[in-house]
Amino acid sequence: MKKITVALLSGGDSPEREVSLSSGDQVYDALEKEKYDILRYDPKTDLQRLMADANKIDVALIILHGPNGEDGTIQGLLDLLKIPYQGSGVLGSANAMNKIASKHLYAQFGIPTPSYLTVKKTDTPKPDQWIRRLGLPLVVKPVSCGSSVGLSIVKSEDMLAAAVEKAFCHDDTIMLEEYIEGIELTVGVIGNDSLEALPVIEIIPDDAHEFFDYEAKYTAGITQEICPARIDDNLTEKAQSLGKLAHRALFCKGYSRTDMILRQKDIFVLETNTIPGMTANSLLPQAAKTAGISFSKLLDKLIELGMEGHRR
Repeated sequence: MKKITVALLSGGDSPEREVSLSSGDQVYDALEKEKYDILRYDPKTDLQRLMADANKIDVALIILHGPNGEDGTIQGLLDLLKIPYQGSGVLGSANAMNKIASKHLYAQFGIPTPSYLTVKKTDTPKPDQWIRRLGLPLVVKPVSCGSSVGLSIVKSEDMLAAAVEKAFCHDDTIMLEEYIEGIELTVGVIGNDSLEALPVIEIIPDDAHEFFDYEAKYTAGITQEICPARIDDNLTEKAQSLGKLAHRALFCKGYSRTDMILRQKDIFVLETNTIPGMTANSLLPQAAKTAGISFSKLLDKLIELGMEGHRR
């Protein structure tokens, strides 16, 4: 049987570069070498080589996070090169990466999500109005970053200016969002037309972290991740249904992971990730393992879905 030639893309130039490189190493190790010939590319330095090699590549695995990797840009290049790839295309990637676009589409599909407002760098600051509308605490975050980069929870008015400045370091438009106190959940979804929701994961950062921030995501031992989540069957079904609905609302393909907050019996969708963390211990692979899918088999499935979607 002829091996499949896989272009493994990791690195890039976003703030999540180091995480992407580490994930790329683990994906490389997990891919079964008897099935795949693997060519590695770092988009920060290797785009010319990728384009030159396009005619010998069967499929790409995009293990990139943040701008220029998760936002539709690299997906558009691969489309032009006629290289299939796992996950969402240009439209779904761009929708999920932009938190304002996501909010609009969630609303169209009746998906509950926290109240919010947007602020541009050129706008006059109006902290009193912001707080009157959203209350305290509130969340401040860049519109187009992942992994909680630039995100702050503001508990008092005197913290707001610094949080806004921090978010503007990463984007010229930021979002201020109602803070929902509750249990953090995440739901992975796999599939193109027919979707399978994976077991729900409950996320518990340690006492030093107010939320699942960048450090909590990527430092071993800081966060407790419980799969399946300690919620009843009705809430599990509701969370999984919202994960699939968010996937469809944003025009995602292949796979996604949607983050949520459970407050009593109400679930609020926060955001959807089109290229969730892909180390063996990342959230989506953990959920897949609970569902009986090993990391290597998960990668096989994502490659199959990418090639299937391209053929159609």
